[in-house]
Amino acid sequence: MNQRRRTGYVWDERYAWHDTGTHAGIFPSGGYVQPYHNFESPESKARMAALVEVSGLIDSLVRIPARPVTEEDLLRVHTQRHVDSIREQSEASGGDAGDGFSPFGRGSYEIAKLAAGGTLAAAEAVLDGTVDNAYALVRPPGHHAEPDLGRGYCLFSNVSVAIQALRAAGRVQRVAIFDYDVHHGNGAQKIFWDDPNVLTISVHQDRLFPVDSGLVDEQGEGAGAGTNINIPLPAGSGDGAYWSVVDEVAVPAIRAFAPDLIMVSSGFDPSAFDPLGRMSVTSGGFKGMAERLLAVADEVCGGKIVFSHEGGYSPVHVPFCGLAVLEALSGVETGVEDPVNISVGDSPTRALTAWQTETIERSAQLARALGMIVG
Repeated sequence: MNQRRRTGYVWDERYAWHDTGTHAGIFPSGGYVQPYHNFESPESKARMAALVEVSGLIDSLVRIPARPVTEEDLLRVHTQRHVDSIREQSEASGGDAGDGFSPFGRGSYEIAKLAAGGTLAAAEAVLDGTVDNAYALVRPPGHHAEPDLGRGYCLFSNVSVAIQALRAAGRVQRVAIFDYDVHHGNGAQKIFWDDPNVLTISVHQDRLFPVDSGLVDEQGEGAGAGTNINIPLPAGSGDGAYWSVVDEVAVPAIRAFAPDLIMVSSGFDPSAFDPLGRMSVTSGGFKGMAERLLAVADEVCGGKIVFSHEGGYSPVHVPFCGLAVLEALSGVETGVEDPVNISVGDSPTRALTAWQTETIERSAQLARALGMIVG
């Protein structure tokens, strides 16, 4: 039987009000491109929040109010020019975060500050002991945002802003980030590239986005050499591969690093039903990762772990994946069955394969070496 825990939960209706326009997926409408929704729309996250409520799980969670971070908080991570650009466009009629594929509407600067603030509030509640762990269901996402550039739907780096605020306040010294979004966590990698006190681990589909980052040989430099680990899995990887990544790479690395806090960039786009990825993870696969991460958090930092929502673009499947992770965090079983398992529950792609193992072993060597670096 799962251990019952006090799990904090952040959701604010304003996250659903972040406007990404009438693109057709990732493409602006016009010409032969008929107007439709942007892949990064409110649907997947708002529907996850709805399932948390309708399932009854909300009654077992501790609601944590979101509050916006300050500009000072943003400037510990981002340049003044980038912050000014987002604010000025937001105060006008909206614009793009920087890469040409990250549109936002009027008022999104304030919502983005609230997203980073929701992640920070979740982490503070865990460190205060108000809750044992927490899930911040925030939007817009953050893990692609770099110091001077928004990318991949991300305006500000939510997890990084929260970490730097906590460090500035003397709340933590060493933090580990584990990112299982299907796209590479390039933002945290760049932000903490030479920082020896932040361990960044990203498991992602090989060269999906950004196509020029996330390779195994990107390991940090200077004082941070060896504290950046990438696991670029081949397309089609499922539960077995992701569980092996946690067991063989993340757990040994986190154990050796001994952080004060673990932050998880929780993207559900490795889902078998996601339109922007080609992976095969089930809701049970995400739950299995969460259970493994909880176990290592119990071992190294008193269970202090915070999940901050990133991508995931299937409005049908994301709610069930998110509910499964929250069940793992809280130890509460809702009895809700994932209907998608009818299609993918017995898929042969769930098993670990030899060609996946080769990549995982290369990254596992880096995790083992980390013990010598920080020992």
